[in-house]
This record gives sequence, structure tokens and C-alpha cells, in this order.
Amino acid sequence: MRHHPPRWATTLLRWWADPNTSEEVEGDLLELYNHWVQTVGERSANWKYALNAIKLLRPFAKDKRTHYPTTYLYSPTMIRNYFKIAFRNLLKHKGYSFINVAGLAIGMAVAMLIGLWIYDELSFNQYHRNYERIGQIRSISTEPSTGVSEGSPHMPIPMGGALKENYKHLFSKVLVSWAVSDYTLKLNEKNLTGKGHFVESGILEMLSLKMLKGSYGSLKDPHSIVLSKSMAEAIFGSTDPINQSLKIDNAIDVKVTGIYEDMPKNSRFSEVQFFTPWDLFVSSNAWVKGNVTNWDNTSFGIYVELQPNVSLETAQAGLKGFYAKNVPTDYMKLLESYKPEIFVYPMKQWHLYSDFTDGRPTGGRVTFVWLFGIIGVSVLLLASINFMNLSTARSEKRAKEVGIRKAVGSLRTQLIGQFFSESFLVVLLSFVISCGLIILALRWFNELADKAISLPFTNGYFWAGSIAFILLTGLLTGIYPALYLSSFQPLKVLKGTFKVGRFAAVPRKVLVVIQFTVSVVIIIGTMVVYQQIQHAKNRPVGYNQESLITIGLNDPNYKDKYDVFKRELLATGVVSNVALSNSPLTSIWNRSSGFVWRGKAPETPSGFNKIRVTSDFGKTIDWKIIAGRDFSDEYKSDSAGVILNEAAAKHIGLKNPIGEYIKTEDGKFVWQIVGVAKDMVIQSPYEPINGTFYFLDSRKVSTQMTIRIKSTAGTNDALAKIETVFKKLVPSASFDYKFVDDVYNQKFSQEQRIGQLSTLFAVLAIFISCLGLFGLASFVAEQRTKEIGIRKVLGASVTNLWQMLSKDFVILVIISCVIAVPIAYYFMSGWLEKYTYRTEISWWVFVMAGAGALMITLLTVSFQAIKAAMVNPVKSLKSE
Repeated sequence: MRHHPPRWATTLLRWWADPNTSEEVEGDLLELYNHWVQTVGERSANWKYALNAIKLLRPFAKDKRTHYPTTYLYSPTMIRNYFKIAFRNLLKHKGYSFINVAGLAIGMAVAMLIGLWIYDELSFNQYHRNYERIGQIRSISTEPSTGVSEGSPHMPIPMGGALKENYKHLFSKVLVSWAVSDYTLKLNEKNLTGKGHFVESGILEMLSLKMLKGSYGSLKDPHSIVLSKSMAEAIFGSTDPINQSLKIDNAIDVKVTGIYEDMPKNSRFSEVQFFTPWDLFVSSNAWVKGNVTNWDNTSFGIYVELQPNVSLETAQAGLKGFYAKNVPTDYMKLLESYKPEIFVYPMKQWHLYSDFTDGRPTGGRVTFVWLFGIIGVSVLLLASINFMNLSTARSEKRAKEVGIRKAVGSLRTQLIGQFFSESFLVVLLSFVISCGLIILALRWFNELADKAISLPFTNGYFWAGSIAFILLTGLLTGIYPALYLSSFQPLKVLKGTFKVGRFAAVPRKVLVVIQFTVSVVIIIGTMVVYQQIQHAKNRPVGYNQESLITIGLNDPNYKDKYDVFKRELLATGVVSNVALSNSPLTSIWNRSSGFVWRGKAPETPSGFNKIRVTSDFGKTIDWKIIAGRDFSDEYKSDSAGVILNEAAAKHIGLKNPIGEYIKTEDGKFVWQIVGVAKDMVIQSPYEPINGTFYFLDSRKVSTQMTIRIKSTAGTNDALAKIETVFKKLVPSASFDYKFVDDVYNQKFSQEQRIGQLSTLFAVLAIFISCLGLFGLASFVAEQRTKEIGIRKVLGASVTNLWQMLSKDFVILVIISCVIAVPIAYYFMSGWLEKYTYRTEISWWVFVMAGAGALMITLLTVSFQAIKAAMVNPVKSLKSE
């Protein structure tokens, strides 16, 4: 039966009909209209929706044209209507809207957090105005026997003078310095320990510090000190600190001449709490004064600032042949075979390029910047895929809407605009929520990442970047649904002959595979990082770290009191052993070359770590002597004795080194080998152990005290009794101790933070993927409601139905794992290559990652599958 359309519809058909073929077009549309009325009924809700849309658009269908005026397509009214309809769609489908908004909000929060982290990394040291022209002098020397090049930041003092005198055309500033170290600042009876830096006076201007009091010339007085604002407040409170007197390590008198604003955390010098003049360091240390003209003592640092018109490349070229031109001839003869050279290590590379190959910077944290950048984009992509998947999955439900819109004259550009408006609305809502999530999580994130990041709401660049971010994400999430949904043909849709096709689900499956491939790669990467950290942590350190503390003896009143200290500490009943050394157990402060031994080949490298220790050092740390014996006070000859570690014994190549002699090249010093100790991990736990010589400190003048607390003593009680001894014997000193195992564990801090951040991002990536999977599973279950009802009536069990609904998703995840494994292996193998002491990627890592992904998938899908399988088939079938 043919229906006669209402008067408004006939009028509209005439408006839309082309004058040349009006009858044909009207006939087609009339047939379409009648078919639709038979199918859905004239009073259907969708028809009323179409009626309202047509009434809205009627005034603009002028001159019997089939196109709206272009100005209307992009008018504020039309855009407002797009968003109004988009908002109604969000409210109508709350479940899917929640999945889209929540997934995108989390994805955007992760992407923005990573973006802020990356910005913090890339802007490291940019607080210093001239950071692009600031650098540090480093040296490279090549071992003649092996051809291996090594680099060092440690320079001799006279190099600074040569650079100032002969290279003025390259450098506007050349500053000699001593390493940043812990010092005690004393005001009357108040002691505070802080990081200080002895350096030449131009450092304040070179770093462009913001002086709150004083000026860039505040370090010209040899007995001056410039404090950070926080250190000044800690020492003086609200009192004006200028011209106040302090003592450094209770030995050096200084006067406060300036206060500077604390440097941000993303500055190499942020840990420095005060600066003092280099001349004061020289005059206060006889050993430094004796090395002012000595090219052989490379214990110092040199900072440089390039002239404004000099490029880094020009400076590097100008330093070629520096040693041959400036080093004394007799010393140059010793160095000549090592082909020494120096270069400028620019400040802009200090943070991100801190790993060296053949003495030159090749990488470092920049690897993590790229890694997290990829993770941020990947997580945002996962969230975007959720939107695309759910939008296209609901294509059949939106097909009639598209058909109606096209039938009444909507252009494809309008439909694309409508779907993009939905996308941008979701992205906008997600962005607002993500900002809230970041504000809530930022403090915790900063603690985890060891950062001081904040959302720069007052920064115009932040808002420009945010708008670009919203537009890009909206385009990314909306482009596929908009193009796909707007392509439906209205005649087929409204006649009921429209089918999505057997391959319509392929893009969604591909996107699901991409989602889980990314997630599994992140999971595997996180597990490999964790495995590497554990591998290094489980490496035998060669001594017993338990209940071991170290204390720096910087106060001059400690001199000649070691024996008294040892006696008093042992008398407390909580200490089992005490010893001294000139380096802490977790770092090396001295390395020398120029040693010879019997049978040494001329080309054999002769550089070794040097540590001076008292005779009870080995007993205190519980090292293992594997050949010969330990030092002993019973052997007076031990003052000329040496103990080698395994690496050193292997290096010198003597079958039985005990009783052999180690000499300096000039023959002035000779030591007899009395023992070989098991290798101890003192420097990086990821690198090979270097050859080390342990000499006896018979004069007991070393400044690092190591104390072993008895295992039966309570830690708090033991520390209180030890502090009492220190306050009694040297009341002027502050009691600052460190547990050796805590200091050692800090060597893993960078990898641990990367591992923790990776774990966080992996969990969020899986959560976002599961959100999308949950939405797809619920949609599939809804779509197949009647099929499930029929199967149940025919006898299918809940298990059968669960298998049917879960099978496709499980297959997709298995494909993801197959793709993810080689990708993860390739990238993580490359990451491990930078560690000399590294783990091997175990097969179980891939099995666990794949099994975990499958388990999570089954848990996610099973909820919807079982829920659908449990529905009473009568309810699902009677609506037919």
C-alpha cells in the first residue's frame, strides 16, 4: 500500500528536487519515504527526530537547490547545533560515553604528564641564561696497547692558567674548581651540613644566578661565602645574613657576602647550597697549594664559557694539540704515547648525554626521553582507538540516522562535521578531567619521578599547546568514524538492505591488535627493566653491607684522635669494629697510573684505583682475602705493603702475586703484595670492577670512618651511643652518618624510577585497552542478544556461550602477543647493550607478559559474556 506523505514532506521534496529531473527525484524520494513508513511507522521516535531536523533546515533550502549556503554550514548556529546533538548523544549512551571519556581522560593525563616530564628533561640547565655557551673541559687519552680511549672530567690546576692565558679568543671565562662536596657550616653552636662548591669567582655570573643580596662580585674576597636563600634561612632565620661570620668544617672562617635565589631542580647546580672562592680552597689545603703548577695531579674541574662570537665547533678545533703546545716537554714525553686531547663538554649535554663511548658523550637519559615520548603517544593512541572502535562498532545503530539526514538533504560535509563535533566534545571533556587528574596526581608523580613539575596555567605556550593538543587528538579520534559513518548510502539504509559487510569489523580488529601489541610491548619492557635492576642488585658486592655506617671526618679536631675514637666506640658495646679509609665504600676518590711490576710489558695499561685504609678495614667491612693475608698491626712492614683486588691481580698477570713488588716508574716508591681480596663493587653496579690497590694508612689520617654496628644491638640505641662518643670527643663537629647499603642502593635510583614509571604507564595502558575491550564486548553481547537467546533455547550452556563470545577477542590478543614479542626483544636488547654487567632477556618474560595479557582479556570479556549468557532467553526473544 502506498502512503501519501504529509503536506510538509511533499513541499520539502519539491524544494529538494532538481528542476530538470524533478519527477524522477521526487519519485525516488517518495518511494523511499513510503518504504520507511512501512518499516518503522510514521510515529516512530526517529521519524520525529527527522521531522525536527527538516523543520530546522527548511528556511535554508532556497531556490529549489540541493545544497545549503556555505555560510550556514559553518555558521555559529550550525556549530552550536552540532555540539547540542553531540551532547544529547553522549547522555543517551552513558555507558559508551563513560568508556570514551574515561579512557581518553586517562590517556591524555598520561600523555600530558609525560610531556611535562620530557619538557623538564629537555629544559635542564636552561635556567642559566648562557647555558648554550657554558661547558666543562674533559680529556681523552688512548691506551697504546689496546687502542681503547677513555675520558675524564678531572684536570690539573695549571691547565686553567694555560686556557686563560693562551685561549682568550675562545673563552670569556675559565674557572678552576673542586668537586661539589658535603661541608659543615657552623654558626656559634649551630651546625648544618650542606653541599658546597669551591670555584673561582666568575661562577655567579657564568650561571646567571639571581642575586637577592650582593652582586656577581660577591666572591672576590678570598674569605667570602655566597649562600642559597634556603640555606641562609636555615642558618640565620629572619636575621640579615650579610657580613655574618661562619666556619666551614670548623676550620675555615668566612663572611657572608651574598644570597642567591635557589636554583630549580632541573639544574645541575641545584644541589649546591653555597659557593666559596677557589683561592680560599688553595690556601686552606697544603696539598692543593703544592699542586698549583703540577700537571700530573688531575683532581680538579674546569668550567669554561665561550666568547659570544665563538661556536662550539670552533672551540673544539682550537683546542687541537693543546697538550703539545702547553705541557712541559719532560711531562709531555710521558704522555705522548697516550695521544691526550681535551674538548669542551657543553652544558646542554650534561644531563641527557652523560654516557660516554671512547671518552665522548654518546647517550644517556636522552634514551628515556625517546622511550617515554613513544609511550605517551602510544597511550594516547590506545585511548583514541577506544573511541574509534566504539563509534564504528555502533555503525548499524547510527546507519538509520545517517540515512535520514542524507534523505532530507544533509551533505556529507555536514555529517562529518556532526561526527567531528562529537569527537571534539569528548576530547574537550576528557581534557578538563585529565587536568583535574594531573592536579590530584602531580605531587605523587613528582615524588616518584624525583621532579618538581607543575601545570603552567599562567603560561601562554601551555594553553597554545593544549589547544593544539585538543585539536590534534580530536582529529585523531574522530577522523575514521566521521569518514566511515558519513559514507553510508541512504537508499540502502532506509530500505533495510544496508549491511555492514563481512569485512566491516576488520578495521576494529586491527585496532584492537594495535592496542594490545603496544600494551604487551610496554609490559615486556617494564619486566626487563625490573629484571636488570634485580640482576645488578643481586650482584655480590664482596663485603657485608649490613649495619655498616660511614662518617666524614671533616672537622680538624678529629686529627690524631682515631685510636681514642676506636677505643671509646668499642667500649659502648654496640660497635664491633672501626676503620678509616680515604674513600667511602661506594665511590673511588683517587686513581693513578705509572705503576710497574715484574714482567710488565711496556704496552700494558698501568692505571689503578688507589685506596688508603687502616689495618682493621678488612675486618670492619668483612671483605674476603682469597690469597695471602690481611693487613695487621703486628707486621711493621705492612706500611710498605699493598693488597690487590682480584681484578688488579688478574691484570698484572703474575701466577702467584704474593710477595711480588709494585713500584712507581721512577722507583721512588715500592710496595710488597701481601694479599689479594675478593672484588668489591664500589662504583657502578652495572660496570666491570676496576683494578684496585689498597695501601696501609699507617699514620691514620684518612677522613672516612667506617663503623660496624653489632647485629644484636638495636639501630636507634646504637646510633644514640655512637653520637654520644662523637659529641664527647669532638663537640664542634656535626654527627652526620650514612648507612652504606642506603648509599649503595642510590646507584639504582635512575633505573628504579624508570622502572616504576614504566610500570605505572603499563598498568594504565592495559586499563585503557581493557576499557575499550569491555565496551566492545558489551556491544557485541548486545548485538547478539537474540542469537544468544536462540542458542540457549536450543540447549547451549553458559560455558558454550562464554567461549563463543570470548573466542574472537582471545585470538586478537594472541596475534598481538606474537607481534609484540619480537618488537619488545629488539628494543630491550638495544637498551641492555649500554650496560656491561647486564641480564639476559629470559623466555619467561615473554610467556608471563602474554599470559598476563590473555588473563586480563578473559577477565574483561568474561564479565559481559557471562552476563549476556545468563539472560533469560524469553526476555531476549519476545521483543521480536
